[in-house]
Amino acid sequence: MDQTAKSPQKEIFGHPVGLYILFFTEMWERFSYYGMRALLTLFLVASVTAENPGWGWTEGEAINLYKWYTTLVYLASIPGGIIADRWLGQKKTVMYGGLLLCIGHLVLAYENLTAFYVGLGFIIAGVGGLKPNISTMVGGLYKRGDDRRDKGFYIFYIGINLGAFLAGIIVGQVGEGINWHYGFGLAGIGMLLGQVVYIFGQKYLKGVGDYSGASEDAEEREAMKRPLSRVEKDRMIVMFLSFLIIIVFWGAFEQAGGLMNIYAKQNTDRMLFGWEVPASYFQSVNSFFIFTLAMLVAGFWGWWKMKGKESSSLFKMAIGVLVMGFGFVFMSFASLQYEDAGKSAMYWLILAYLFHTLGELCASPVALSFITKLAPVKYASLMMGAYFAATGLGNFVAGSIGEQISNASEFEIFTGIFIFCTIFAILVLLLLKPLKRLTHGAEDTKVDDANQDNKGPELEEFEKA
Repeated sequence: MDQTAKSPQKEIFGHPVGLYILFFTEMWERFSYYGMRALLTLFLVASVTAENPGWGWTEGEAINLYKWYTTLVYLASIPGGIIADRWLGQKKTVMYGGLLLCIGHLVLAYENLTAFYVGLGFIIAGVGGLKPNISTMVGGLYKRGDDRRDKGFYIFYIGINLGAFLAGIIVGQVGEGINWHYGFGLAGIGMLLGQVVYIFGQKYLKGVGDYSGASEDAEEREAMKRPLSRVEKDRMIVMFLSFLIIIVFWGAFEQAGGLMNIYAKQNTDRMLFGWEVPASYFQSVNSFFIFTLAMLVAGFWGWWKMKGKESSSLFKMAIGVLVMGFGFVFMSFASLQYEDAGKSAMYWLILAYLFHTLGELCASPVALSFITKLAPVKYASLMMGAYFAATGLGNFVAGSIGEQISNASEFEIFTGIFIFCTIFAILVLLLLKPLKRLTHGAEDTKVDDANQDNKGPELEEFEKA
């Protein structure tokens, strides 16, 4: 999708001010979501007789609920994208999604089974409205061919993970250390702050995320009506194929909130200078590495491209799967140490999260930018929704793998993930050239100013032929 901002925008550090409005909105939304994620499985498996009682579920039961919750959260991005494309536009859909999230997290503050499930339902609907559309709006801040777009997504991604980092520490401490439901309520307050930022930042988002069917731009209205061209169909094909990479990536990565979260709680020696580190703190390790390493990774890929080496989005995504998969080697070592000594060292988890983070930085922000480059304007939000739906399916795969803990050892599960990710990444690299051809130059940055519409020069040439 190459929706472009329609007028010159005020900039900070070389990027539109609107980027930072979306940055802080998403930061607080992710604070609420990852705060919830840090507590969910720990709350479910906590004993009903503990000082801070949970529900006393088994590991398998907790991971099963976690699987369905995280899957539905991201699958809801499909209707969220459709609503934005057909009726409301991204800007309004983000607004309503944020409102639903505020309601959902605050409902979770009540210590009641019905309230718990109702709160989860509101969160699922809210994320579905907000998540795909706010990411699409980031792409809409930049004109077609603007090579700042990928860097803009890296900055946006730092906001996501700054919120996640704070959530693991603050919400984790309150929920795990004091009362689970206080933690859930605190996550809701974070979302409320994000909603306030978004409301007061609307003046910096003019012309971005509006409903295209009512656009003043005649070409944009026409793009909503005409059938897809051959080039656009090819790009749709490669986007759907890229979703398979996303499913594999998140199917492995999202062990963090399920199996690895419980592993940190039950199997890891968390004593540090006489203080036991809360298990929920480990949910912030990935985020810490994200905002400390994000610009270094972005800088590396910029240097790599300047050297004339392969730097397509699909290449970066495949490398991301490979690097992330290698992180599970450390979890295999941790599980071997646990089998020998009854506990494993914290540094295994830290190393695993480091490699998971490096893999994520190669794959995830690039994938977001990739979708905004390829998606036709009429399906802009829908395709971003489909991307997050693929993420949801990855979460479902992650939960299904985690549930196998009753049938296989941690060593077998972690080693199996490493082997599969390595083979899959190599296969994508082998298929890279034919996949790149299907993009029809959508990632080219040297674009004529006269061709900065949604069709692009290569599409116009195809239609003239």
